[in-house]
Order: sequence, then C-alpha cells, then structure tokens
Amino acid sequence: MAHSVSARKRVRQNEKARAKNKWRMRTLKDSLKSLEDKLLHGAPDTELQKLYRESCAILDRTAQKGVIHKNTAARKKSRLAARIKGRKAGPSKA
Repeated sequence: MAHSVSARKRVRQNEKARAKNKWRMRTLKDSLKSLEDKLLHGAPDTELQKLYRESCAILDRTAQKGVIHKNTAARKKSRLAARIKGRKAGPSKA
C-alpha cells in the first residue's frame, strides 16, 4: 500500500488510466468483431467499407494513445483490407 501522498496519487492515476485503456481495447475488439461478422455473413460492400473505415480510425486512435503498438495497428489494418479485397475477388481455387 502506498504511504506518501504522491504514491497515493499515482495509484489513483493508474486506476483511471487502466480503466480508460480497458475501455479502448473493448471498443477496438467490438469494432473488429463487428467487421469480421459482416465479412463472414456477406454484407454489402458499402457497409463493409464503412465499417473498415471506422475500425481503422479506432485502431489508429488506440495506437496513438499507446494502448497497442503502431505496427500492430498497421498489421491489423493491412490484413483486414486484404480480406475485404479478397472477398470481392470471389472464392479462391486453392
């Protein structure tokens, strides 16, 4: 348990930051799950593009705040874009 005033304040600040980061991750995961669900169930392209743009914005904001690494955000955006593009091309014959 923290004893000094400054240590107690740090504990309070850390709790706030942890709660905010948890909310940011939950929002990000919900957004990505929504997009994944629409991809699997064959949503129209316009809806997919809208959800993709929203997900990218959330990914960028989350990375900017330091909750996830910027390269992680870039990788997720790239993979989502590839899946959306691949879906438009039709099923592969592999």
